[in-house]
Amino acid sequence: MDMQQELGLTYLFVAHDLSVVEHVSDRVAVMYLGRIVELAPTADLFYQPLHPYTEALMSAIPALDPDEVMKPKILEGEIPSPANPPPGCHFHPRCQYAKDICKTQVPEWREVHAGRFAACHFADTLTLSGAIKS
Repeated sequence: MDMQQELGLTYLFVAHDLSVVEHVSDRVAVMYLGRIVELAPTADLFYQPLHPYTEALMSAIPALDPDEVMKPKILEGEIPSPANPPPGCHFHPRCQYAKDICKTQVPEWREVHAGRFAACHFADTLTLSGAIKS
C-alpha cells in the first residue's frame, strides 16, 4: 500500500477474504460464476451493496464486536456450473429476491448510481445490508 501511494501504482488484488479487501482496495468488483456482478468504491459497497450476492458475502464477514450477533445469509441450492450456467441471471437459483424476469433475462450491466455498477434487475429498488452498519 505504501508503494501504491508513493509511486501512484494501480494493482489488481484477488481475494476471497473481504475483510482484507476492505483495507487494501479503493474499488471492489464482486464476481459470481466468472462474471462481475457489482463494481463500486469500497466504502459504498461495504455500506450498502447493490447485488444480492454481494449482500450474502458481506453477511459472512465476522464482526469485530463479540456482542454482535452474526446472521449470515445462507444461500440455498447448489452453485451452478460455470460451464453450464442457468439461463437469465446466473445467480437467480440461489437469490432470495429473484422474480420471473431473473429466470429468463440476463440483467444489464449498468451504472445504478454514480460510480456504482451492478448486473441485477432490481439493483435500484432493493435495500440490501452491508458489512458496515449505520
